[in-house]
Amino acid sequence: MRGIDNPRVLAFEVLAEVEFKEQYSNLLLPKYLAASPLSKSDKAMATELVYGTLRMKGLYDQYIRIASDRKFEDIDPKALIVLQMGTHQLKGMRTPIHAAIYESVELAKKVVGRSTASFVNAVLRRVSERKTLEWEGDLISTLAGEHSHPEWIVSSYLDSLKDEYLVKKLLESNNHPTKPTLIAWPGLSSKDELIDAGATDLDGSVNAVAFDGNPGELAAVRERRAGVQDYGSQIVVEEFFKSHEENLRWLDLCAGPGGKAAYLSALLAKHGGEFVANEVSEPRAKLVNQVVKFGTITNFDGRKLPESIGSFDRILIDAPCTGIGALRRRPEVRWRRNVQDLKQLVALQSELLDSASGRLNSNGILAYATCSPHQAETTFQIKGFLKRHPEFEVMPINHQRADKDGFLQLWTHLDGCDAMFLALLRMKG
Repeated sequence: MRGIDNPRVLAFEVLAEVEFKEQYSNLLLPKYLAASPLSKSDKAMATELVYGTLRMKGLYDQYIRIASDRKFEDIDPKALIVLQMGTHQLKGMRTPIHAAIYESVELAKKVVGRSTASFVNAVLRRVSERKTLEWEGDLISTLAGEHSHPEWIVSSYLDSLKDEYLVKKLLESNNHPTKPTLIAWPGLSSKDELIDAGATDLDGSVNAVAFDGNPGELAAVRERRAGVQDYGSQIVVEEFFKSHEENLRWLDLCAGPGGKAAYLSALLAKHGGEFVANEVSEPRAKLVNQVVKFGTITNFDGRKLPESIGSFDRILIDAPCTGIGALRRRPEVRWRRNVQDLKQLVALQSELLDSASGRLNSNGILAYATCSPHQAETTFQIKGFLKRHPEFEVMPINHQRADKDGFLQLWTHLDGCDAMFLALLRMKG
């Protein structure tokens, strides 16, 4: 990856990969920044350009629609990224108007061509002259427009929270920048080590710290003795691990990139038990293998586990989901997911739950987690499972934020972390 010495060019390159190659900004941007000779302040600017443009893309597109003399669909995709970045500088940053427009025109010349630069100039001048946008329609469409979220996501938040004020607070929190949260994996590093290296303690947490910088700068992270993991995900693992007993077999059915698996593995290395981390994707299974220090890595479809894998006392299903509970960290997800994706994911989640239920020992416990507060992926999913499997019952979660049904639903605006959901299900003896 070539080092880029212009913050706007760097931001454009990242946004282009996110848009055209469906990359994730929170994974891609650190690589670009690490390879760049930019100063700390210019890296901060590039970071704000990337995340701010992605978060507010829906709002900015409306400004561009009104200001453009071309149909929105006819705007060159690369020119549109330049326009979105320029609009963010005009509406979301303190960049002087003349600088925002001039630099956007210069960027357009580099990445699109001189013939398009004059179009970019005209559109951004009109954008700069419009102070606000007026929204027509019902509450959902107005909130979606003002806070730059798709309507189906806003609707799902209203269904769950049932309060306009709280939904506004959640939408605002999704659009607010956040520092990376790190985890000190037990037995491999400590909070004190990370704090001594410049991190900040998260009050009340067991192993979490915040870090205002590139996590790769810390030796513990580079040496894979600590990792980057949202606090909500850490809470899920900690609540599940409260069910620990000696000499149990544990399975992480959908280990993904390995964050929760790494934490569970480290806890079990200290307290005893057998651990298996399974991931259907071979490349992702290799990532899991890099961070899981204790246990076995397998590579199976979680819906079709072979008999040879055996049965387990504890199974974590960190289910594939829409991810709409993590929009602070992955702002592009709001524009990629749709209702059809939701339907397909809900079906997959059901299949994984059914598969796991057949691999659980008597009196065993299933932990079902999603990084989504959508009821179809959370409470409705669990209620459907219990109807299909009356041999299971809800094991109430002992946490101050657990609800009356015994489930744990975290919220970004209330808990300062991803909107994780957790349900514990116990097979009756």
